[in-house]
Amino acid sequence: MSNSPPADGTGTGRTAAGRTAVATLAGTTLEWYDFFLYGTAAALIFDKQFFPSLSPGAGTLAAFSTFAVGFVARPLGGLVFGHFGDRIGRKATLVVSLLLMGVGSTLIGAVPNYDAIGFWAPVLLVLLRVVQGIGLGGEGAGATLMSMEHAPAGKRNLYAGFPQMGTPAGLVLANVVFLTTNSVAGDATFTSWAWRIPFLLSFVLVAVGLLVRLRVTESPSFNRAVEQDEVVRFPLAEALRVGYRRLGLTLLAVVANSAVAYVFLVFTLSYGTKELDYKKKFLILGVTAASVIWFATIPFWTKVADRYGRRTMFVGGSVAILAWCVAFFPLLNTNRSLLALLALVGMGVIIPVTHCVQGAIIADTFPIHVRYSGSSLILQLGAILGGGLAPLISTALLDAGGSSTGVTWYLVGVCALSLAGAVALFRLVPEKGPEPAAEPPAQAVART
Repeated sequence: MSNSPPADGTGTGRTAAGRTAVATLAGTTLEWYDFFLYGTAAALIFDKQFFPSLSPGAGTLAAFSTFAVGFVARPLGGLVFGHFGDRIGRKATLVVSLLLMGVGSTLIGAVPNYDAIGFWAPVLLVLLRVVQGIGLGGEGAGATLMSMEHAPAGKRNLYAGFPQMGTPAGLVLANVVFLTTNSVAGDATFTSWAWRIPFLLSFVLVAVGLLVRLRVTESPSFNRAVEQDEVVRFPLAEALRVGYRRLGLTLLAVVANSAVAYVFLVFTLSYGTKELDYKKKFLILGVTAASVIWFATIPFWTKVADRYGRRTMFVGGSVAILAWCVAFFPLLNTNRSLLALLALVGMGVIIPVTHCVQGAIIADTFPIHVRYSGSSLILQLGAILGGGLAPLISTALLDAGGSSTGVTWYLVGVCALSLAGAVALFRLVPEKGPEPAAEPPAQAVART
């Protein structure tokens, strides 16, 4: 029998659901702190530390290539953790994923630079980036499922949104630590060695995250799958039975949010400082302010989705992202601080509309007993095709064309494809989604 508290609307169930939501938010915040810390360092530091023999443009391209390696590793993490998450449970896999991310990030802070060990410096950097990617690959889908599957009736989108809040929260934490360390150490010292301090702090932050995460109970949905003998030997193979058309459309629908977010969060820092002469501190503060808005508005949008349904909201948000991509770089290129801040803050307003529900949309593509494996596959492939390649492609387009016009058209094209994918997906799939996993079917209320 399951030993989990009932998530049935009773006080005990609501307490377990709330504790789980907080734990998934804390864990994903710490994992994204590590991941975004690397992105910021790749944009501003790593070209000088690990690729000093290359030209500035080639060095930046090489640094972003190591950033992309983490995304290539994420599907491996997603497949491994998804398999065991569907076989032995969500909780244990999420604890291991957090440990992997923390160890990888801490060791990045200790890697000697190119001047000290030459060729081995970027090699070690790439290997630790792979460890980071594997850890985050296990985290993304698992945290969403853990929170969503504990949700009370009628609040599945709200609870699935808590782990999504960890993305902007991790970025804010990373940027605050990054800026504080830079301010205290000074630019020269920070570029030389103090950039390592935020990475070394990962050890302390992950220890705190583990204390929170170890207190949560196992997913009621997984417990029920065990009780009903629904656990299968090869969950991913079973997950693929939903059909390649639906899988492809789901993947297409979520690619744009990732691509736009990583151009905004990572490429903008490099482009703004090196091509437009904005101050590094100004851009980081602008991205941080946008991320605070992103974080704060997710609960609002998930409540809208629970009350009115997420489909219209997701399509409308996809249109808004496309439109803002047309305006984003022209506003930055004015070299006027107020207009640049408007461009950055605008991203913080628009991105959460689709980001907050994409995890739930992906999860509802799959049956409960194979949901972790299937969700991880879609989420991590979307991360590679969207986020992982976006800074690299943007840098190459900038070098080839000499302006941001190519980057704008790239983002517009990706957004148009995702919008088309979302519309086609919602037409393909019936309006009524699966019953909420954390309560008996007779009490379930679900909106898709």
